[in-house]
Amino acid sequence: MNMPTTKKPAPNSVANTHSKADQAEVWSLDDHWPKLLSGLADQVTEGANALQNTIDQLLNRGSISKQEHRALSIPTDRIKLSGIGAQQIQRFYSGRIRQSHERICLAQLVEDVLQDRKKDLVILGIELRRKLKSVEVLVDPTVAHTFVNAVIEWGIPFGNRIDVRLDLHTWPQYARLQLRASNRGAPPSSSSSMDSLSWMLVRQVAQAAGGIEIERQTTDDGVNFTAMFTRTVQAVDGIAAVDFSDNQSSMFKTLAGVYVLTISPALQIRSAVRDALREVGISSDSVVDFAQAREAVLSRMPNLIVFDADVKDDGFEEFRRELLRDVFEFPFVEISPDDSSFDMSGFGELSIAKVGRGNIRESLGTAVMFELAKST
Repeated sequence: MNMPTTKKPAPNSVANTHSKADQAEVWSLDDHWPKLLSGLADQVTEGANALQNTIDQLLNRGSISKQEHRALSIPTDRIKLSGIGAQQIQRFYSGRIRQSHERICLAQLVEDVLQDRKKDLVILGIELRRKLKSVEVLVDPTVAHTFVNAVIEWGIPFGNRIDVRLDLHTWPQYARLQLRASNRGAPPSSSSSMDSLSWMLVRQVAQAAGGIEIERQTTDDGVNFTAMFTRTVQAVDGIAAVDFSDNQSSMFKTLAGVYVLTISPALQIRSAVRDALREVGISSDSVVDFAQAREAVLSRMPNLIVFDADVKDDGFEEFRRELLRDVFEFPFVEISPDDSSFDMSGFGELSIAKVGRGNIRESLGTAVMFELAKST
């Protein structure tokens, strides 16, 4: 009787079959993360919409007040904004954004974004200040709107005050958008992240749009952000329009209503500064130390502060930081012990003009005019 025989499989035949299947099903997160991001964004947006619908129904049934409805809608909107942000990152990354560069007023666009966010910021307890100069750039309006909105969203976790400034950088002449988020002297929340989803969107938009250079830095009480728009097509009227003529009477016609505070323990310096400012039509008060200066500022905010170099110590830096929390950019003029000195400030926020003690009558008015014109 012949026993049946079993045919042995060819060596490695099964292994080869599995090897081909494995190769066909190789999966890598690096290859699939755009789909993952898109799916996550869709789920977040869908969930936020469902939550908002429920909140709306509660309001319609009278189960919650309008104030409660708004308070609940804010975090819902922010969740939805995160989902939309993720979608936008994916779209910019994949090149699915068609851009049409137009000549737009960047100040108006920034103001529109700030108005859209104003109510939300109030509910979040965030104070918003802005100082916008008219300047035109070449950019896609929708892309620019997304960019500015992402910048604001990125800064929100870092403080309860947001300052936004738009001006023309001196050289090169680029439109400069600045944001400073600060927390009134306290460090930012531990939950804030420099590399948040909003920051990823800021970077991706800047890269995709072209012509936008960005930088950021941390401070003791928050963050600073700067964006330079290299495709600037219209310069604003700035310091170059100031005429440094010999005609003192015409130079200072625009300074009517300006108020200056002087800080010096020396009566002679306080008197000299007062007389020099009076000659150019500027009203002023004087104090001897920073305690009195704080009281004076609470009573009336000056347009500029003149201070004696003798008080330039740690107390001055603390006073200055306090002032800069209330005013986005504030001009100072130092009275230097070098009698003949006369130095204009640069264009950085921490730069200070200097006038020598023996040069107050001749040069203080010009220095004050320059600082006021630069910060206007």
